[in-house]
Amino acid sequence: MDVKMEPGWKALLADQFNQPYFQDLVAFLRHEYQTQRIYPPGSRMFAAFDHCPLAQTRVVILGQDPYHGPGQANGLAFSVNDGVRVPPSLNNIFKEVLADVGTPRPASGNLERWAAQGVLLLNNVLTVRDGQAGSHAGKGWEKFTDAVIGKLAAEREHLVFILWGSPAQKKAVVVDPARHLVLRSVHPSPLSAERGFFGNHHFSQANAYLRAHGQPEITW
Repeated sequence: MDVKMEPGWKALLADQFNQPYFQDLVAFLRHEYQTQRIYPPGSRMFAAFDHCPLAQTRVVILGQDPYHGPGQANGLAFSVNDGVRVPPSLNNIFKEVLADVGTPRPASGNLERWAAQGVLLLNNVLTVRDGQAGSHAGKGWEKFTDAVIGKLAAEREHLVFILWGSPAQKKAVVVDPARHLVLRSVHPSPLSAERGFFGNHHFSQANAYLRAHGQPEITW
Protein backbone atom coordinates (compact mmCIF):
# COMPACT_ATOMS: atom_id res chain seq x y z
CA MET A 1 0.00 0.00 0.00
CA ASP A 2 1.49 3.35 -1.03
CA VAL A 3 1.27 5.92 1.76
CA LYS A 4 2.41 9.48 1.13
CA MET A 5 4.59 10.44 4.09
CA GLU A 6 8.00 11.94 4.88
CA PRO A 7 10.54 9.32 3.71
CA GLY A 8 12.18 8.69 7.09
CA TRP A 9 8.87 8.07 8.83
CA LYS A 10 7.59 6.03 5.89
CA ALA A 11 10.58 3.71 6.13
CA LEU A 12 10.25 3.37 9.91
CA LEU A 13 6.55 2.54 9.69
CA ALA A 14 6.62 0.49 6.47
CA ASP A 15 5.67 -2.74 8.23
CA GLN A 16 2.39 -1.19 9.40
CA PHE A 17 0.93 -0.24 6.05
CA ASN A 18 0.14 -3.75 4.82
CA GLN A 19 -1.18 -5.07 8.11
CA PRO A 20 -4.88 -5.98 8.16
CA TYR A 21 -5.76 -3.35 10.78
CA PHE A 22 -4.26 -0.59 8.64
CA GLN A 23 -5.98 -1.81 5.49
CA ASP A 24 -9.27 -1.84 7.41
CA LEU A 25 -8.54 1.69 8.62
CA VAL A 26 -7.87 2.90 5.09
CA ALA A 27 -11.12 1.37 3.83
CA PHE A 28 -13.02 3.01 6.69
CA LEU A 29 -11.41 6.39 6.01
CA ARG A 30 -12.05 6.21 2.29
CA HIS A 31 -15.76 5.73 2.96
CA GLU A 32 -15.81 8.45 5.62
CA TYR A 33 -14.14 11.06 3.41
CA GLN A 34 -16.59 10.22 0.62
CA THR A 35 -19.73 10.41 2.78
CA GLN A 36 -18.97 12.73 5.72
CA ARG A 37 -17.17 15.96 6.46
CA ILE A 38 -13.86 14.81 7.95
CA TYR A 39 -11.00 16.79 9.47
CA PRO A 40 -8.23 17.41 8.68
CA PRO A 41 -8.38 17.37 4.87
CA GLY A 42 -7.08 14.10 3.49
CA SER A 43 -3.97 15.80 2.14
CA ARG A 44 -3.07 16.88 5.69
CA MET A 45 -3.65 13.52 7.39
CA PHE A 46 0.07 12.90 7.88
CA ALA A 47 1.14 16.55 8.11
CA ALA A 48 2.65 16.00 11.58
CA PHE A 49 5.23 13.67 10.04
CA ASP A 50 5.82 15.80 6.95
CA HIS A 51 6.58 18.92 9.01
CA CYS A 52 8.81 17.07 11.49
CA PRO A 53 11.08 14.61 9.66
CA LEU A 54 12.10 11.53 11.62
CA ALA A 55 15.78 12.42 11.68
CA GLN A 56 15.02 15.80 13.29
CA THR A 57 12.49 14.64 15.88
CA ARG A 58 13.50 15.48 19.46
CA VAL A 59 10.20 16.03 21.27
CA VAL A 60 6.81 14.36 20.86
CA ILE A 61 3.65 16.11 22.06
CA LEU A 62 0.74 13.70 22.01
CA GLY A 63 -2.88 14.80 22.13
CA GLN A 64 -6.19 13.00 21.60
CA ASP A 65 -7.92 13.65 18.28
CA PRO A 66 -8.08 16.59 15.86
CA TYR A 67 -10.23 19.68 16.33
CA HIS A 68 -13.71 18.88 15.04
CA GLY A 69 -14.80 22.40 14.06
CA PRO A 70 -14.72 23.75 10.48
CA GLY A 71 -11.37 25.12 9.36
CA GLN A 72 -9.48 24.23 12.54
CA ALA A 73 -7.55 20.95 12.22
CA ASN A 74 -4.45 21.20 10.03
CA GLY A 75 -2.86 17.82 10.75
CA LEU A 76 -0.59 18.95 13.58
CA ALA A 77 -1.93 18.28 17.08
CA PHE A 78 -3.29 21.43 18.76
CA SER A 79 -2.30 23.59 15.76
CA VAL A 80 -4.49 25.75 13.53
CA ASN A 81 -3.61 27.63 10.35
CA ASP A 82 -2.65 31.29 10.32
CA GLY A 83 -5.71 33.51 10.66
CA VAL A 84 -7.81 30.88 12.46
CA ARG A 85 -9.04 31.78 15.92
CA VAL A 86 -6.99 30.06 18.60
CA PRO A 87 -9.06 27.22 20.15
CA PRO A 88 -9.42 27.01 23.95
CA SER A 89 -6.97 24.11 24.39
CA LEU A 90 -4.27 25.91 22.44
CA ASN A 91 -4.99 29.11 24.33
CA ASN A 92 -4.30 27.21 27.55
CA ILE A 93 -1.08 25.83 26.07
CA PHE A 94 0.08 29.35 25.29
CA LYS A 95 -0.80 30.44 28.85
CA GLU A 96 1.37 27.66 30.28
CA VAL A 97 4.23 28.47 27.88
CA LEU A 98 4.16 32.08 29.06
CA ALA A 99 4.04 31.12 32.73
CA ASP A 100 6.70 28.42 32.35
CA VAL A 101 9.34 29.85 30.01
CA GLY A 102 8.21 33.43 29.48
CA THR A 103 7.49 33.22 25.75
CA PRO A 104 4.79 35.79 24.92
CA ARG A 105 1.57 34.59 23.35
CA PRO A 106 2.11 34.45 19.56
CA ALA A 107 -0.14 36.11 17.03
CA SER A 108 -0.86 32.81 15.27
CA GLY A 109 -1.91 29.39 16.48
CA ASN A 110 0.07 27.73 13.71
CA LEU A 111 2.56 25.41 15.43
CA GLU A 112 4.59 24.60 12.34
CA ARG A 113 7.34 26.67 13.98
CA TRP A 114 7.55 24.04 16.72
CA ALA A 115 7.52 21.19 14.21
CA ALA A 116 10.41 22.81 12.32
CA GLN A 117 12.49 22.54 15.50
CA GLY A 118 11.87 18.81 15.88
CA VAL A 119 8.58 18.71 17.79
CA LEU A 120 6.28 15.96 16.50
CA LEU A 121 2.73 17.18 17.13
CA LEU A 122 0.88 13.90 17.06
CA ASN A 123 -2.67 12.98 17.99
CA ASN A 124 -3.65 9.55 19.30
CA VAL A 125 -6.30 9.46 16.53
CA LEU A 126 -5.52 11.37 13.33
CA THR A 127 -9.00 12.06 11.91
CA VAL A 128 -12.46 13.04 13.15
CA ARG A 129 -15.98 13.74 11.85
CA ASP A 130 -17.26 17.29 11.80
CA GLY A 131 -18.70 18.15 15.19
CA GLN A 132 -18.20 14.66 16.62
CA ALA A 133 -15.23 14.48 18.98
CA GLY A 134 -13.80 10.98 19.26
CA SER A 135 -15.82 9.70 16.30
CA HIS A 136 -12.82 7.92 14.73
CA ALA A 137 -11.61 6.34 17.97
CA GLY A 138 -11.34 2.58 17.95
CA LYS A 139 -10.95 2.32 14.17
CA GLY A 140 -7.24 1.50 14.09
CA TRP A 141 -5.49 4.81 14.53
CA GLU A 142 -4.54 3.97 18.12
CA LYS A 143 -2.64 0.88 16.99
CA PHE A 144 -0.85 2.93 14.36
CA THR A 145 0.17 5.67 16.78
CA ASP A 146 1.25 3.00 19.29
CA ALA A 147 3.64 1.82 16.57
CA VAL A 148 4.84 5.38 15.92
CA ILE A 149 5.71 5.94 19.57
CA GLY A 150 7.11 2.45 20.14
CA LYS A 151 9.35 2.41 17.09
CA LEU A 152 10.57 5.95 17.66
CA ALA A 153 11.38 5.22 21.31
CA ALA A 154 13.22 2.01 20.38
CA GLU A 155 15.29 3.58 17.62
CA ARG A 156 16.37 6.79 19.34
CA GLU A 157 17.84 7.97 22.64
CA HIS A 158 17.07 10.97 24.86
CA LEU A 159 13.77 12.07 23.38
CA VAL A 160 11.08 13.94 25.29
CA PHE A 161 7.57 12.47 25.25
CA ILE A 162 4.88 14.90 26.45
CA LEU A 163 1.59 13.07 27.02
CA TRP A 164 -1.53 15.15 27.66
CA GLY A 165 -4.78 13.41 28.60
CA SER A 166 -5.59 9.80 29.47
CA PRO A 167 -5.42 8.33 25.92
CA ALA A 168 -2.01 9.92 25.40
CA GLN A 169 -0.70 8.79 28.78
CA LYS A 170 -1.47 5.16 27.92
CA LYS A 171 1.28 5.36 25.29
CA ALA A 172 3.89 5.60 28.06
CA VAL A 173 4.00 1.80 28.31
CA VAL A 174 6.01 1.59 25.07
CA VAL A 175 8.62 4.16 26.16
CA ASP A 176 11.64 3.21 28.29
CA PRO A 177 11.95 5.96 30.92
CA ALA A 178 15.61 5.07 31.37
CA ARG A 179 16.29 6.19 27.80
CA HIS A 180 13.82 9.06 27.43
CA LEU A 181 12.01 11.73 29.42
CA VAL A 182 8.29 11.05 29.80
CA LEU A 183 6.10 13.94 30.98
CA ARG A 184 2.41 13.40 31.76
CA SER A 185 -0.48 15.65 32.70
CA VAL A 186 -4.17 16.16 32.12
CA HIS A 187 -5.26 17.56 28.76
CA PRO A 188 -5.12 21.36 28.22
CA SER A 189 -8.85 21.43 27.47
CA PRO A 190 -10.81 23.92 29.60
CA LEU A 191 -12.56 20.86 31.06
CA SER A 192 -9.37 19.65 32.72
CA ALA A 193 -6.60 22.28 32.52
CA GLU A 194 -7.16 23.52 36.08
CA ARG A 195 -6.61 19.99 37.40
CA GLY A 196 -2.93 19.77 36.61
CA PHE A 197 -2.13 21.17 33.19
CA PHE A 198 -1.42 24.66 34.44
CA GLY A 199 1.83 24.58 36.34
CA ASN A 200 3.06 21.29 34.86
CA HIS A 201 6.26 23.02 33.62
CA HIS A 202 6.55 20.60 30.72
CA PHE A 203 8.16 23.15 28.42
CA SER A 204 10.98 24.07 30.78
CA GLN A 205 11.49 20.43 31.77
CA ALA A 206 11.76 19.44 28.10
CA ASN A 207 14.36 22.12 27.46
CA ALA A 208 16.36 21.23 30.57
CA TYR A 209 16.48 17.58 29.45
CA LEU A 210 17.50 18.48 25.90
CA ARG A 211 20.18 20.83 27.21
CA ALA A 212 21.50 18.15 29.59
CA HIS A 213 21.92 15.81 26.62
CA GLY A 214 23.71 18.29 24.38
CA GLN A 215 20.78 19.34 22.24
CA PRO A 216 19.46 22.83 21.50
CA GLU A 217 16.43 23.98 23.44
CA ILE A 218 13.07 24.41 21.73
CA THR A 219 11.99 28.01 21.25
CA TRP A 220 8.46 27.62 22.52
